[in-house]
Amino acid sequence: MIDFRYHLVSIVAVFLALAIGIVLGSTELQGNTIDVLRTSSNSLKNQLGQTQAERNTLQQELSSDQAFIATAEPRLLAHELPGMRIVVVTEPGASSTVISGVKQAALQAGATVTGQVAIQPKFNDLSGTTQSSLSQINSDLATADNTSLATPANEQTLDQQQAAQLIGTAILATTTAGETTGISTADATTLLGAYAQAGYITITPAVTNRATLAVIVTPDTAPADGQNDPGTQVLLAMAQEFAGESAATVVVGSTAGSSPTGSPIAALRASSVASLVSTVDNADTIVGQVSTIWALAEQLRGQKPNSYGISGASAVSPVPLPVPSATPTVSPTPHATQTGKGDKSVKKK
Repeated sequence: MIDFRYHLVSIVAVFLALAIGIVLGSTELQGNTIDVLRTSSNSLKNQLGQTQAERNTLQQELSSDQAFIATAEPRLLAHELPGMRIVVVTEPGASSTVISGVKQAALQAGATVTGQVAIQPKFNDLSGTTQSSLSQINSDLATADNTSLATPANEQTLDQQQAAQLIGTAILATTTAGETTGISTADATTLLGAYAQAGYITITPAVTNRATLAVIVTPDTAPADGQNDPGTQVLLAMAQEFAGESAATVVVGSTAGSSPTGSPIAALRASSVASLVSTVDNADTIVGQVSTIWALAEQLRGQKPNSYGISGASAVSPVPLPVPSATPTVSPTPHATQTGKGDKSVKKK
């Protein structure tokens, strides 16, 4: 007969065996887990090391490429826009790197920058108060200059587009011959002064000579509202008017503010205005600045506007045409003079 003590010992033995099994099992599992984690960690460290090495190599290559392009830039731009005039128009938040880079590239291409027109945030305000103020200024100036205001399809930006039309007549001309015709310098100064005094634009320096080419610089960051942003809608209206008042217009931006979706340049590329102006989305780089000048030169040669850059662009850059150069003069290589029978300098054998 099995007594209670035997049952108790059996039960204790079972629980003891179970406890030992759990301890041994967990210890073994822990060891395996640590081994797996250690192996994974070493693998990730190796991958990280390889990635860092590749990154360092790419950075070195990029630095070398940038140094080469910086050295080659004057030759790439030489004689592209000889004697042309360019006006730079900046949107609120435009990159100073893009602005200075485009101006420098224009000078290296043989062009003159007539000035910079900075659009102020107030110009992009679509509220009733701003619209009423702009409408009154537009009407007064159009009457004074005998200008027929356009009737844009987008009623939301009608007043901004008409203002851009009038500003365009003061700072732009479609041909180099037209730089000295149209409204007078005094009238242009009065017109621009009216918008500047109302806080819609600032001009540095005073634009006294109208340009045939325009470069519009977009904000350095993409707006949260994407293509519905008021500033983006005004940009489209302004670019359309400047394209009509100039021989060529290019809209440029920085890589930070030119995402494939939501940026002003992306919105422009998706609109009908894309057929009127070229776009460059990496104008904060030397490559983009060269592309900006080439895009202007391309339009002057009768080519259609296109999109260039790295974010949803049709091409990295325009393909420049060969620049004619003078045929180098080659000095003839001296040759021995052939002698005849009467040549006394040749001794007879």
